[in-house]
Amino acid sequence: MTGGTGPGATAGTIVYYVHHHGSGHAHRAAAIAAHCRTPVVGVGSRPAPHGWPGAWHELPLDTGGGDTGDGDTADTADTADVTAGGTLHWVPRHHDGLRARTAAVSALLAAGPARLLVADVSVEIALLARLHGVPVAVVAQPGERLDRAHRTAYDLAEVLLAPWPADPPRPWRPELSGRTVHLGGLSRYDDRTARPGPGRRRVLVLTGGGDGGADPAALAAAASATPDWTWRVAGGLTGALRDAPPNLACAGWTGEVWAELQDADVVVGHAGQNVVAEIAAARRAAVIVPAERPYGEQVATGAVLRAAGLATVRDRWPAPADWPGVLDEAVSRGGAGWSRWSDGRAAERAAAVLDGIAG
Repeated sequence: MTGGTGPGATAGTIVYYVHHHGSGHAHRAAAIAAHCRTPVVGVGSRPAPHGWPGAWHELPLDTGGGDTGDGDTADTADTADVTAGGTLHWVPRHHDGLRARTAAVSALLAAGPARLLVADVSVEIALLARLHGVPVAVVAQPGERLDRAHRTAYDLAEVLLAPWPADPPRPWRPELSGRTVHLGGLSRYDDRTARPGPGRRRVLVLTGGGDGGADPAALAAAASATPDWTWRVAGGLTGALRDAPPNLACAGWTGEVWAELQDADVVVGHAGQNVVAEIAAARRAAVIVPAERPYGEQVATGAVLRAAGLATVRDRWPAPADWPGVLDEAVSRGGAGWSRWSDGRAAERAAAVLDGIAG
Protein backbone atom coordinates (compact mmCIF):
# COMPACT_ATOMS: atom_id res chain seq x y z
CA MET A 1 0.00 0.00 0.00
CA THR A 2 1.59 3.27 -1.09
CA GLY A 3 0.79 6.94 -0.98
CA GLY A 4 -1.17 6.83 2.30
CA THR A 5 -0.82 9.00 5.37
CA GLY A 6 -0.43 6.29 7.97
CA PRO A 7 -2.72 4.08 10.05
CA GLY A 8 -4.95 6.96 11.12
CA ALA A 9 -5.73 8.00 7.56
CA THR A 10 -9.33 6.79 7.76
CA ALA A 11 -10.41 8.53 10.97
CA GLY A 12 -13.77 10.11 10.24
CA THR A 13 -13.36 9.62 6.52
CA ILE A 14 -14.92 8.21 3.40
CA VAL A 15 -12.87 5.42 1.80
CA TYR A 16 -13.33 5.44 -1.98
CA TYR A 17 -12.42 2.36 -4.02
CA VAL A 18 -11.71 3.05 -7.72
CA HIS A 19 -11.67 0.21 -10.25
CA HIS A 20 -8.71 0.22 -12.63
CA HIS A 21 -10.37 -0.79 -15.91
CA GLY A 22 -10.56 2.21 -18.24
CA SER A 23 -10.40 5.80 -17.06
CA GLY A 24 -14.04 6.57 -16.36
CA HIS A 25 -14.12 5.27 -12.78
CA ALA A 26 -11.14 7.45 -11.85
CA HIS A 27 -12.51 10.59 -13.53
CA ARG A 28 -15.85 10.12 -11.80
CA ALA A 29 -14.31 9.47 -8.39
CA ALA A 30 -12.08 12.55 -8.55
CA ALA A 31 -15.00 14.75 -9.52
CA ILE A 32 -17.11 13.49 -6.61
CA ALA A 33 -14.30 13.59 -4.04
CA ALA A 34 -13.54 17.21 -4.91
CA HIS A 35 -17.03 18.17 -3.73
CA CYS A 36 -17.07 16.13 -0.50
CA ARG A 37 -16.86 17.98 2.82
CA THR A 38 -15.82 14.77 4.56
CA PRO A 39 -12.15 13.82 3.99
CA VAL A 40 -11.85 11.15 1.28
CA VAL A 41 -9.15 8.47 1.20
CA GLY A 42 -8.76 6.79 -2.17
CA VAL A 43 -7.75 3.19 -2.88
CA GLY A 44 -7.14 1.53 -6.22
CA SER A 45 -4.72 -0.39 -8.41
CA ARG A 46 -3.34 2.68 -10.14
CA PRO A 47 -1.76 5.92 -8.90
CA ALA A 48 -4.11 8.65 -7.69
CA PRO A 49 -6.26 10.24 -10.41
CA HIS A 50 -5.40 13.76 -11.51
CA GLY A 51 -6.86 16.26 -9.06
CA TRP A 52 -7.44 13.75 -6.27
CA PRO A 53 -8.01 15.89 -3.16
CA GLY A 54 -6.73 13.66 -0.33
CA ALA A 55 -4.69 10.62 0.63
CA TRP A 56 -4.36 7.74 -1.80
CA HIS A 57 -3.36 4.09 -1.25
CA GLU A 58 -2.20 2.13 -4.28
CA LEU A 59 -3.19 -1.52 -3.88
CA PRO A 60 -1.30 -4.67 -4.85
CA LEU A 61 -2.56 -6.18 -8.11
CA ASP A 62 -4.64 -9.34 -8.18
CA THR A 63 -4.36 -9.56 -11.96
CA GLY A 64 -2.09 -10.84 -14.72
CA GLY A 65 -2.23 -14.12 -16.84
CA GLY A 66 -5.68 -15.68 -17.29
CA ASP A 67 -8.83 -13.92 -18.55
CA THR A 68 -11.50 -13.25 -15.93
CA GLY A 69 -14.23 -12.34 -18.41
CA ASP A 70 -14.51 -8.85 -16.95
CA GLY A 71 -11.42 -7.32 -18.50
CA ASP A 72 -9.11 -8.57 -15.77
CA THR A 73 -6.45 -11.29 -15.75
CA ALA A 74 -4.78 -13.45 -13.14
CA ASP A 75 -1.26 -14.81 -12.73
CA THR A 76 -2.27 -17.68 -10.48
CA ALA A 77 -2.27 -21.24 -11.81
CA ASP A 78 -5.49 -21.99 -9.89
CA THR A 79 -8.21 -20.42 -12.03
CA ALA A 80 -10.68 -23.27 -11.84
CA ASP A 81 -13.21 -21.39 -9.70
CA VAL A 82 -12.44 -17.68 -9.66
CA THR A 83 -16.07 -16.81 -8.86
CA ALA A 84 -16.45 -19.12 -5.83
CA GLY A 85 -19.36 -20.94 -7.39
CA GLY A 86 -20.84 -17.80 -8.89
CA THR A 87 -21.18 -15.98 -5.57
CA LEU A 88 -18.47 -13.39 -6.39
CA HIS A 89 -16.73 -12.06 -9.51
CA TRP A 90 -13.00 -12.48 -8.90
CA VAL A 91 -11.51 -14.45 -5.99
CA PRO A 92 -8.90 -16.88 -7.43
CA ARG A 93 -7.57 -19.40 -4.92
CA HIS A 94 -4.07 -19.05 -3.45
CA HIS A 95 -3.39 -15.74 -5.21
CA ASP A 96 -0.70 -13.71 -3.44
CA GLY A 97 -1.85 -10.43 -4.98
CA LEU A 98 -5.46 -10.95 -3.99
CA ARG A 99 -4.46 -11.85 -0.44
CA ALA A 100 -2.21 -8.79 -0.10
CA ARG A 101 -4.83 -6.53 -1.66
CA THR A 102 -7.60 -7.69 0.65
CA ALA A 103 -5.33 -7.38 3.68
CA ALA A 104 -4.40 -3.82 2.69
CA VAL A 105 -8.03 -2.73 2.47
CA SER A 106 -8.84 -4.50 5.75
CA ALA A 107 -5.96 -2.71 7.47
CA LEU A 108 -7.22 0.61 6.18
CA LEU A 109 -10.75 -0.05 7.37
CA ALA A 110 -9.58 -1.39 10.74
CA ALA A 111 -7.49 1.75 11.37
CA GLY A 112 -10.79 3.71 11.31
CA PRO A 113 -13.24 4.78 12.02
CA ALA A 114 -14.08 4.89 8.33
CA ARG A 115 -17.58 6.31 8.14
CA LEU A 116 -18.39 4.97 4.67
CA LEU A 117 -16.86 3.06 1.78
CA VAL A 118 -17.73 3.87 -1.82
CA ALA A 119 -17.31 0.96 -4.26
CA ASP A 120 -16.82 2.07 -7.87
CA VAL A 121 -16.85 -0.77 -8.58
CA SER A 122 -16.12 -4.09 -6.87
CA VAL A 123 -18.50 -6.59 -5.36
CA GLU A 124 -15.65 -8.04 -3.29
CA ILE A 125 -14.57 -4.67 -1.85
CA ALA A 126 -18.18 -3.75 -1.06
CA LEU A 127 -18.69 -7.04 0.79
CA LEU A 128 -15.36 -6.73 2.59
CA ALA A 129 -16.26 -3.27 3.90
CA ARG A 130 -19.68 -4.36 5.09
CA LEU A 131 -18.11 -7.32 6.91
CA HIS A 132 -16.04 -4.72 8.78
CA GLY A 133 -19.25 -2.99 9.82
CA VAL A 134 -18.62 -0.08 7.46
CA PRO A 135 -21.65 1.21 5.51
CA VAL A 136 -21.28 0.98 1.74
CA ALA A 137 -22.33 3.14 -1.18
CA VAL A 138 -22.20 1.31 -4.51
CA VAL A 139 -21.94 3.02 -7.88
CA ALA A 140 -24.56 1.31 -10.02
CA GLN A 141 -23.91 0.13 -13.57
CA PRO A 142 -26.26 -0.32 -16.53
CA GLY A 143 -27.14 -3.64 -18.07
CA GLU A 144 -28.36 -6.97 -16.75
CA ARG A 145 -26.87 -7.00 -13.25
CA LEU A 146 -29.01 -9.87 -11.95
CA ASP A 147 -26.24 -12.36 -11.19
CA ARG A 148 -25.71 -13.40 -7.57
CA ALA A 149 -22.61 -11.26 -7.09
CA HIS A 150 -24.17 -8.02 -8.32
CA ARG A 151 -27.35 -8.71 -6.37
CA THR A 152 -25.27 -9.15 -3.20
CA ALA A 153 -23.47 -5.83 -3.64
CA TYR A 154 -26.63 -3.94 -4.52
CA ASP A 155 -28.64 -5.51 -1.70
CA LEU A 156 -26.09 -4.70 1.00
CA ALA A 157 -25.57 -1.08 -0.08
CA GLU A 158 -26.87 1.81 1.99
CA VAL A 159 -27.31 3.72 -1.26
CA LEU A 160 -26.84 3.11 -4.98
CA LEU A 161 -25.44 6.00 -6.96
CA ALA A 162 -26.73 5.79 -10.54
CA PRO A 163 -24.66 8.03 -12.86
CA TRP A 164 -27.54 8.51 -15.27
CA PRO A 165 -30.80 10.48 -14.99
CA ALA A 166 -34.16 9.14 -13.88
CA ASP A 167 -35.57 10.53 -17.12
CA PRO A 168 -35.17 9.00 -19.65
CA PRO A 169 -36.03 5.88 -17.65
CA ARG A 170 -34.27 2.56 -17.93
CA PRO A 171 -35.05 -0.90 -16.53
CA TRP A 172 -34.15 -1.21 -12.85
CA ARG A 173 -34.95 -3.53 -9.99
CA PRO A 174 -38.08 -2.02 -8.41
CA GLU A 175 -37.08 -3.06 -4.89
CA LEU A 176 -33.92 -0.95 -5.20
CA SER A 177 -35.62 2.25 -6.31
CA GLY A 178 -35.96 3.60 -2.77
CA ARG A 179 -32.18 3.35 -2.23
CA THR A 180 -31.15 4.56 -5.69
CA VAL A 181 -30.12 8.16 -6.29
CA HIS A 182 -30.15 9.11 -9.96
CA LEU A 183 -27.27 11.54 -10.26
CA GLY A 184 -27.50 12.23 -13.98
CA GLY A 185 -24.53 11.95 -16.30
CA LEU A 186 -21.35 12.63 -14.34
CA SER A 187 -18.27 14.02 -16.07
CA ARG A 188 -15.02 15.67 -15.03
CA TYR A 189 -16.14 18.52 -17.32
CA ASP A 190 -19.44 19.27 -15.65
CA ASP A 191 -18.15 22.61 -14.38
CA ARG A 192 -17.20 23.76 -17.90
CA THR A 193 -19.34 25.95 -20.15
CA ALA A 194 -19.93 24.43 -23.57
CA ARG A 195 -19.79 26.66 -26.60
CA PRO A 196 -21.63 26.13 -29.89
CA GLY A 197 -20.03 23.81 -32.43
CA PRO A 198 -17.65 25.45 -34.90
CA GLY A 199 -19.85 24.60 -37.88
CA ARG A 200 -16.87 23.47 -39.94
CA ARG A 201 -17.97 19.85 -40.41
CA ARG A 202 -15.54 18.33 -37.95
CA VAL A 203 -15.88 14.83 -36.52
CA LEU A 204 -14.19 13.75 -33.31
CA VAL A 205 -13.87 10.01 -32.70
CA LEU A 206 -13.58 9.61 -28.93
CA THR A 207 -12.28 6.30 -27.60
CA GLY A 208 -12.10 5.31 -23.95
CA GLY A 209 -9.22 4.01 -21.87
CA GLY A 210 -10.73 0.53 -21.64
CA ASP A 211 -12.03 -0.12 -25.15
CA GLY A 212 -8.82 -1.03 -26.99
CA GLY A 213 -9.06 1.86 -29.46
CA ALA A 214 -10.68 2.44 -32.83
CA ASP A 215 -10.26 0.32 -35.95
CA PRO A 216 -7.92 2.28 -38.28
CA ALA A 217 -9.22 0.62 -41.46
CA ALA A 218 -12.84 1.42 -40.56
CA LEU A 219 -11.88 5.01 -39.74
CA ALA A 220 -10.04 5.45 -43.01
CA ALA A 221 -13.02 4.09 -44.96
CA ALA A 222 -15.46 6.40 -43.13
CA ALA A 223 -13.27 9.46 -43.71
CA SER A 224 -12.79 8.60 -47.38
CA ALA A 225 -16.57 8.34 -47.78
CA THR A 226 -17.05 11.84 -46.29
CA PRO A 227 -14.39 14.02 -47.94
CA ASP A 228 -16.21 17.23 -46.95
CA TRP A 229 -15.74 16.36 -43.26
CA THR A 230 -12.53 16.53 -41.21
CA TRP A 231 -12.02 13.52 -38.93
CA ARG A 232 -9.87 13.48 -35.81
CA VAL A 233 -9.33 10.63 -33.33
CA ALA A 234 -8.71 11.28 -29.63
CA GLY A 235 -7.56 8.01 -28.10
CA GLY A 236 -6.00 4.80 -29.27
CA LEU A 237 -6.13 2.67 -32.39
CA THR A 238 -6.25 -1.10 -32.63
CA GLY A 239 -3.49 -1.02 -35.26
CA ALA A 240 -1.37 1.28 -37.38
CA LEU A 241 -3.10 4.06 -39.33
CA ARG A 242 -1.78 3.42 -42.84
CA ASP A 243 -2.78 5.12 -46.09
CA ALA A 244 -5.04 7.51 -44.20
CA PRO A 245 -6.99 10.00 -46.34
CA PRO A 246 -5.96 13.65 -45.91
CA ASN A 247 -9.09 14.46 -43.88
CA LEU A 248 -8.20 11.98 -41.09
CA ALA A 249 -5.74 12.60 -38.25
CA CYS A 250 -5.05 10.97 -34.88
CA ALA A 251 -4.30 13.02 -31.76
CA GLY A 252 -3.39 9.90 -29.74
CA TRP A 253 -4.04 9.43 -26.07
CA THR A 254 -4.51 12.67 -24.18
CA GLY A 255 -5.53 13.30 -20.61
CA GLU A 256 -7.55 16.35 -21.60
CA VAL A 257 -10.15 16.17 -24.37
CA TRP A 258 -12.36 19.16 -23.60
CA ALA A 259 -10.74 21.31 -26.29
CA GLU A 260 -11.14 18.47 -28.79
CA LEU A 261 -14.83 18.14 -27.88
CA GLN A 262 -15.39 21.86 -28.28
CA ASP A 263 -13.69 21.86 -31.67
CA ALA A 264 -16.03 19.17 -33.04
CA ASP A 265 -19.47 19.38 -34.63
CA VAL A 266 -20.18 15.65 -34.23
CA VAL A 267 -18.63 13.24 -31.75
CA VAL A 268 -18.49 9.52 -32.50
CA GLY A 269 -18.04 7.23 -29.51
CA HIS A 270 -19.14 4.07 -27.77
CA ALA A 271 -21.80 3.94 -25.05
CA GLY A 272 -19.55 3.79 -22.00
CA GLN A 273 -20.75 5.94 -19.10
CA ASN A 274 -17.72 8.25 -19.14
CA VAL A 275 -17.68 8.82 -22.90
CA VAL A 276 -21.41 9.53 -22.95
CA ALA A 277 -21.12 11.90 -19.97
CA GLU A 278 -18.29 13.87 -21.59
CA ILE A 279 -20.22 14.20 -24.85
CA ALA A 280 -23.25 15.32 -22.84
CA ALA A 281 -21.24 17.91 -20.91
CA ALA A 282 -20.00 19.34 -24.21
CA ARG A 283 -23.56 19.35 -25.65
CA ARG A 284 -22.35 17.86 -28.90
CA ALA A 285 -24.26 16.04 -31.61
CA ALA A 286 -23.29 12.40 -31.30
CA VAL A 287 -23.11 9.10 -33.11
CA ILE A 288 -23.04 6.30 -30.55
CA VAL A 289 -21.97 2.75 -31.44
CA PRO A 290 -22.33 0.53 -28.33
CA ALA A 291 -19.46 -1.89 -27.79
CA GLU A 292 -19.82 -5.44 -26.53
CA ARG A 293 -19.36 -5.44 -22.77
CA PRO A 294 -20.18 -7.82 -19.92
CA TYR A 295 -23.81 -7.72 -18.82
CA GLY A 296 -24.87 -5.80 -21.95
CA GLU A 297 -23.85 -2.52 -20.30
CA GLN A 298 -23.35 -0.44 -23.42
CA VAL A 299 -26.22 -1.99 -25.37
CA ALA A 300 -28.55 -0.99 -22.53
CA THR A 301 -27.29 2.59 -22.54
CA GLY A 302 -27.50 2.79 -26.31
CA ALA A 303 -31.12 1.67 -26.21
CA VAL A 304 -31.97 4.45 -23.73
CA LEU A 305 -30.21 7.09 -25.82
CA ARG A 306 -31.96 5.91 -28.99
CA ALA A 307 -35.41 5.86 -27.36
CA ALA A 308 -34.89 9.33 -25.88
CA GLY A 309 -33.61 10.77 -29.16
CA LEU A 310 -30.43 12.08 -27.55
CA ALA A 311 -28.00 10.61 -30.07
CA THR A 312 -27.80 8.83 -33.40
CA VAL A 313 -27.30 5.24 -32.27
CA ARG A 314 -26.12 2.43 -34.52
CA ASP A 315 -25.78 -1.20 -33.45
CA ARG A 316 -22.51 -1.52 -35.38
CA TRP A 317 -20.02 0.73 -37.11
CA PRO A 318 -21.80 2.06 -40.22
CA ALA A 319 -20.73 1.02 -43.71
CA PRO A 320 -18.71 3.68 -45.55
CA ALA A 321 -21.59 4.58 -47.86
CA ASP A 322 -23.85 5.20 -44.83
CA TRP A 323 -21.62 7.75 -43.12
CA PRO A 324 -22.79 10.87 -45.00
CA GLY A 325 -26.39 10.20 -43.95
CA VAL A 326 -25.39 9.24 -40.40
CA LEU A 327 -23.48 12.50 -39.89
CA ASP A 328 -26.31 14.55 -41.41
CA GLU A 329 -28.77 12.86 -39.05
CA ALA A 330 -26.58 13.67 -36.05
CA VAL A 331 -26.21 17.32 -37.08
CA SER A 332 -29.96 17.60 -37.55
CA ARG A 333 -30.54 16.26 -34.05
CA GLY A 334 -27.91 18.52 -32.48
CA GLY A 335 -26.66 18.34 -28.92
CA ALA A 336 -29.02 20.54 -26.92
CA GLY A 337 -31.00 17.52 -25.75
CA TRP A 338 -28.07 16.38 -23.62
CA SER A 339 -29.28 18.78 -20.92
CA ARG A 340 -31.76 16.00 -20.04
CA TRP A 341 -28.83 13.66 -19.40
CA SER A 342 -26.46 15.99 -17.60
CA ASP A 343 -27.25 19.19 -15.73
CA GLY A 344 -23.66 19.74 -14.51
CA ARG A 345 -24.43 19.00 -10.85
CA ALA A 346 -24.11 15.23 -10.65
CA ALA A 347 -20.83 15.26 -8.71
CA GLU A 348 -22.22 17.76 -6.20
CA ARG A 349 -25.32 15.61 -5.81
CA ALA A 350 -23.25 12.49 -5.18
CA ALA A 351 -21.01 14.26 -2.66
CA ALA A 352 -24.02 15.52 -0.71
CA VAL A 353 -25.36 11.96 -0.45
CA LEU A 354 -22.01 10.60 0.74
CA ASP A 355 -21.49 13.43 3.24
CA GLY A 356 -24.97 12.81 4.60
CA ILE A 357 -24.24 9.15 5.30
CA ALA A 358 -20.73 9.78 6.61
CA GLY A 359 -21.87 12.65 8.80
